[in-house]
Amino acid sequence: MSTARAELIADAGAAAASDEFFRSRPFLEAEGVTHSLRIESDEGGLIGPLIVREIPGTDARDATSPYGYPGLVGSLPILDPAAIDWSGTGLVSAFIRHALGPSPLANPTDRNLVQIADPALPPKSRPSDRRQVRRNLEAGYELEIVPGAAVTPEQRAGFLGVYEQTMRRTAAAEHYFFGADYFARILQAPQTWLVLATAPGGSLAAASIATVSDGYLHYYLSGSADSHLRDSPMKNVVARLLEYSSELGLPLNLGGGIAPGDALEEFKRGFANRQLTWLTSELVCDAETYEQLSRGRDAGAYFPAYRA
Repeated sequence: MSTARAELIADAGAAAASDEFFRSRPFLEAEGVTHSLRIESDEGGLIGPLIVREIPGTDARDATSPYGYPGLVGSLPILDPAAIDWSGTGLVSAFIRHALGPSPLANPTDRNLVQIADPALPPKSRPSDRRQVRRNLEAGYELEIVPGAAVTPEQRAGFLGVYEQTMRRTAAAEHYFFGADYFARILQAPQTWLVLATAPGGSLAAASIATVSDGYLHYYLSGSADSHLRDSPMKNVVARLLEYSSELGLPLNLGGGIAPGDALEEFKRGFANRQLTWLTSELVCDAETYEQLSRGRDAGAYFPAYRA
């Protein structure tokens, strides 16, 4: 079998762009994608978006996929990364986030366990969650699904408010505070929606951005207002998304937790009827430079080790 060849295209991800949300132009622009990664062999090709970065203190570069599930798509059979000639990329390493499902690259890493609510299977929910959803509706909570292109500036600002409250409550890392421009851009992508739970009196209690990509409806980014946590309004948002996934005929990807078995995973598990392992690939493209940069680092499982 001939060696596959990899190259970087400095096109802001244009060659990898599609109508799928995690490769859509609005998403790639919001994420700051700089290049497309193309892998070709006599048997076919793969392509995906990358963010190429300078490695601090060096003249070298590495890369990472944008957030979420962008993946590498194409026609190649499963390919061993060791059989790829990476020299044409000029990269030291690359971290690839795969789309849900099998990886096109051999020997991927089991990164996280994601919870799936599949309308093709018998539904699942906890009695306590059903009671809370019902109580909120009886108390006057209202749910609305707004197509991304129709979301108003006021609705986006409301989402940003509850999202940032949630990030502060969970002590999230700074890179999870995406900002108003990010949300304005991604809601321009096709098949995006803002799901709003409004409390009695009209204040926004919880909201989620949902989108379709690669055969799934994704519960992408969400937040709940501090003042309404006692009512657990996010349960109503998820219940509405379950209904919508059934209307679309698509499984709902609820995602996973921050750590295996944490409270966030347990919340999502209550609505899921199957699980799926999300995969990533940690690619060392220049072994000699990678070893030099990583020498003396106690990185544990962190990749790339020299950024630990």
